[in-house]
Amino acid sequence: MTIPVHRRAFGDRLRELRKESGWDSQEEFAHHVEIDRTYISGIERGVRNPTLDTIVKLARGLDVPPTELLVTIEPQGTNN
Repeated sequence: MTIPVHRRAFGDRLRELRKESGWDSQEEFAHHVEIDRTYISGIERGVRNPTLDTIVKLARGLDVPPTELLVTIEPQGTNN
């Protein structure tokens, strides 16, 4: 399965913000945001495609605006 570039970028950004916020453990962060740890792992690896509700939940758990999770995604047409 090919992972779309935008999902990989989103996952990388989530991991970066999670660690910057002091959540070194996916397990602890998952508990904090009430999302299963395996789902968090899938998002960070780019194999999961989170809904808008999940993006908002993650952003609130990181105390950042949802747009902060999307800043590394290139405009359409740049990559898939």
